[in-house]
Amino acid sequence: MHSPIKIVFLILPEIHLLDMAGPVQVFQEAADYGANLVIDYCSFMDGLQTSGAMPFGVLKSFQNIKLRSGDYLIIPGASISSIIERGSFYPQPLVHWVQQAYNSGVQLVSICTGAFFLASLGMLNGKKCTTHWKRTAQLKSLFPNVQLTENVLYTEDQGIYTSAGVTAGIDLALHIVKKIGGENIAFKVARELVVYLRRAGNETQQSVYLQHRNHIHYNIHKVQDYMQDHLDKGASLPVLSDVACMSTRNLTRTFKKETGITINAYLNLVRIEKLKELARNTDFTRRKMAQYCGLKSERQVIRLLKQVS
Repeated sequence: MHSPIKIVFLILPEIHLLDMAGPVQVFQEAADYGANLVIDYCSFMDGLQTSGAMPFGVLKSFQNIKLRSGDYLIIPGASISSIIERGSFYPQPLVHWVQQAYNSGVQLVSICTGAFFLASLGMLNGKKCTTHWKRTAQLKSLFPNVQLTENVLYTEDQGIYTSAGVTAGIDLALHIVKKIGGENIAFKVARELVVYLRRAGNETQQSVYLQHRNHIHYNIHKVQDYMQDHLDKGASLPVLSDVACMSTRNLTRTFKKETGITINAYLNLVRIEKLKELARNTDFTRRKMAQYCGLKSERQVIRLLKQVS
């Protein structure tokens, strides 16, 4: 296995706790599910506390953090007055470290008002970005060279990600998890956090793993989970009924009522998603693809793939 991707949080003075805690929880859950990542924390000064006056323990100096291409440096939001007051007065070694990291291929990520920190370093000049809706006009006024985008959850431009408020930071973290660990791990994390509808930045299309999840019926979620995790076994109604602890008739009716589609239609959506993934690997024959997806023939594989061609 390759060396794990580092997810490093740069802690600013008067940081907003939820701007950090939300994404941290996403990445920690992803690591627990097998994503190849490690989390670390650093700062440029001692004696830090959150905007709510909760003190931090001893943090590593940023100078002791070694980043490489493909790692992520995350700047959670902090008190806007604290960020603006420091403005161009951040220590030059810190500024150089952030700029050098970006130039070497490290992805920069800001949550909420963390965008003001990146903008103050000139990292957002000419780049699409966003921040909390209450602060967009202020960001544009202070840093007229940024390409501000309003009414989106997050942006991605040339290796720099910015997000809106607290919950948008969770959405962005899930988006990054998808890039690192794939759709299925991102889905499992969203499910663990009870975020069944993971939202994209400004996209309308969602992963099939998260479609038809806008309900709170625990047993139907169990059935959907089972189908996704046991795709090779097919999905007979008696087995799914046992999973749901329902009769087959009640399951069929309840599944359609809660999800908006039939069990078979949902199963085919999941199969198509898996086939698209397998088709990218030239080592998989049509026969193997059929086996992985619980299909009886190569003809079924071809028919389903034609639906997305």
